[in-house]
Amino acid sequence: MAQTLDGIRILELGQLVAAPSAGRILADFGADVIKVEPLDGDPLRKWGKLAPSGSSWWWMTQSRNKRLIAVNLKTSAGQEIIRKLVSQVDVILENLRPGQLDRWNLGYDQVSRLNPKIIYVSISGFGLTGPYRDRAGFGNIAEAMGGIRYITGFPDRPPVRTGVSLGDELAALQAVIGALLALYKRDHGPSQQAEHVDVALTESVLSITEALIPEYVNASIVQERTGNQLLRAAPSNTYATRDNRWIAIGANSPKTFHLLMKAMDQEDIVQDERFRTNSGRVRHAAILDEIIAHWTSQYALEELMEILTQIGVPAGPVMSAEDIVQDRQVKARALIEHVPGIGHEEVGMLGVVPRLSRHPGHIRWSGGSIGQNTDEVLQEFVQASSEDLIQWREAGIIR
Repeated sequence: MAQTLDGIRILELGQLVAAPSAGRILADFGADVIKVEPLDGDPLRKWGKLAPSGSSWWWMTQSRNKRLIAVNLKTSAGQEIIRKLVSQVDVILENLRPGQLDRWNLGYDQVSRLNPKIIYVSISGFGLTGPYRDRAGFGNIAEAMGGIRYITGFPDRPPVRTGVSLGDELAALQAVIGALLALYKRDHGPSQQAEHVDVALTESVLSITEALIPEYVNASIVQERTGNQLLRAAPSNTYATRDNRWIAIGANSPKTFHLLMKAMDQEDIVQDERFRTNSGRVRHAAILDEIIAHWTSQYALEELMEILTQIGVPAGPVMSAEDIVQDRQVKARALIEHVPGIGHEEVGMLGVVPRLSRHPGHIRWSGGSIGQNTDEVLQEFVQASSEDLIQWREAGIIR
């Protein structure tokens, strides 16, 4: 079956999370992603729990559907190999420190002369301009400086992080959006010129902070941490159940608030002056949450889910990885897939998101061993001979 990005070729020069996550998404939808690793491999291979093959389970997902080559970019010969490749690809994804690829003659200015139609996507901590341009930037720094850490957590405790690399994953999404926008314009515009997509981790985090900046710029309001409460609408929180589980309830529209009070057999609360409007419910959210928490503590989680689902109040359990994999909806949507790994190893992972009805994405294989496709890629695109490959390998240029 044809896929959405069939015929699009991408060269991934990034490591760890942001650029490789973007490459994974594009590869899921049919792009031919050629990932370039250093000779000792992407550091992500050793992040987290390791599979029997010696690479992390995370790596298996992150590098699925990609062709893997290992080239020593610190050598002039390695740089020349990549220059021959860039003339034959549509997109470059990179998240190395600003200026590094320029020093290797693989920056946007050099590459766009070799390939005038290239879409060059650069992901960095702070973007390619400004006084912070040359600073190293990781996802946790972006989350701190992008505002999300300051507003995450409880007011009487230090700021906390989410349990994933949020800054990197948001930057990956922005990189995919930028690449697809640039490809569309290139292929449907009159000029078909190269484009440099500049993605900053910090700005990617800022892009999801909703009213944080407008409220300060226009009304000098500094948003503070509010725990699990939704700051601008109520009630919306996480509540303990009788069986020591947790349930999230979102009843922050007039209709769902009325339905929740009906389910709780406390419909008189709807007429209480403190709770008749959303602004009132927000001001008195702590009181409202105490009332709701007292009610949820009398029921087991499954009982609450049955009550709230029947009456039409949005609710859901706080789920662990085990809960998610066993969930009926996850199973019905076939969200967990098992695909071929290294050797005879089968690897389970989350499936492709989003879903397209006519040209869906597919997982064809998991991330593999270092340099497993080096020979085939260099023979295909660089016209490397067997003798070239032997000489380059002996010289420490490829693996």
